[in-house]
Amino acid sequence: MTGREASGRGSATTRQLGLVTGWQVVASTCFYALFAGTALLRDAIGISRFQVGIVVTAATLGYTVALFPVGAAVDGAGEKPVLVGGLLALAAGVGAVALSDSFLTLLAAACLLGAAYATAMPATNRAIVTSVPSAVRGRAMGIKQVGVTGGSGVAAVLVVSLAPSVGAWNLGFLVAGGVAALVAVAFAVGYRGAPGGQWRLPDVRALAGNRAYVALAAAGFCLGAALFTTVGYATLYLTDAVRVSVAVAGLGFAAMQVSGSAGRVVAGWLADRREEGEALANASVLLGQAALGVLLLAALAIPALSKPVAIALLVGVGATVLGFTGLYYACMTALVPTEEVGAATAGGQTALNAGALLAPPAFGWLADASSYRAGWLLLAAVAAAGVASLVVARRETA
Repeated sequence: MTGREASGRGSATTRQLGLVTGWQVVASTCFYALFAGTALLRDAIGISRFQVGIVVTAATLGYTVALFPVGAAVDGAGEKPVLVGGLLALAAGVGAVALSDSFLTLLAAACLLGAAYATAMPATNRAIVTSVPSAVRGRAMGIKQVGVTGGSGVAAVLVVSLAPSVGAWNLGFLVAGGVAALVAVAFAVGYRGAPGGQWRLPDVRALAGNRAYVALAAAGFCLGAALFTTVGYATLYLTDAVRVSVAVAGLGFAAMQVSGSAGRVVAGWLADRREEGEALANASVLLGQAALGVLLLAALAIPALSKPVAIALLVGVGATVLGFTGLYYACMTALVPTEEVGAATAGGQTALNAGALLAPPAFGWLADASSYRAGWLLLAAVAAAGVASLVVARRETA
């Protein structure tokens, strides 16, 4: 390969990575608008903390149910049509959240929004695997995953801090939906994509026989519970327990997402620098990142934290608990053939979401019945179980 050919290939890879990351930012802005706006939704519709947990679970349920069909579609048709259609569906879902006027309509809108977001991980992960060389795939996966925390941060600022200042609590949701619809059209024109393969049902039996994959998915169940619950309750924790304003809580949420972005990129960079095989290197760094996250979650249970300390701890949780997914998917995709990436990602994301189906209502119930301190201790214990599973996953990849 000549220098000019290598440069051209590198430019094409960078362009594809940029487009996919941009897609992820917009998609995550739509999805996480629901999580960032929980305080606004609670006041506008009149729901309890426990009902907030049910809404988060409804979004996660829609997300989970759609994952395997979406994974099969990605492997069969390629990622491009799934990405374009998914962004249009996200625009409709976040618009439905904005127009909800009761607990039941909000539940339905949340479920639709979650189902639309199921297009994200299988399709974007396949895009990375098919367009990025394995030597830098950890970093590329981390950069792409920055779109998740970046979009979450945009959602926090847009939905919680900016839009309510002009007098309309749901304006941020509507703006996010409009931008998603426009970007879907632009993405359809600008993204090349890789062709699909064979349409078939996911080979769940083969995945279940991969012990490293199963251990990694078990860790995802626990860490996903901590991730989605933290995202769903961070703004409420800051306003209810730490006693900051809604606007400051939104900025704190955004800072947590920014640190999550940094955690994904730095962890991927560290894994790429290690000399072990791709899966082992990813699992090793992921283990250390998750273990630090457990300590930070436990620290949030310390009584009477000051406002700066509480926000700083959440920022640390962002870098670890929110920042683990880049290496999680990089490790997972390294364990399976390219033609099974969609199905493997669907299984891994299903594991993440399954934990999130249970933990948010439990956290909300503890916050109502006891205190946020009890909720943070629960999440720390669950994440610790995830660390134990990562120990097994690392041993199986060695």
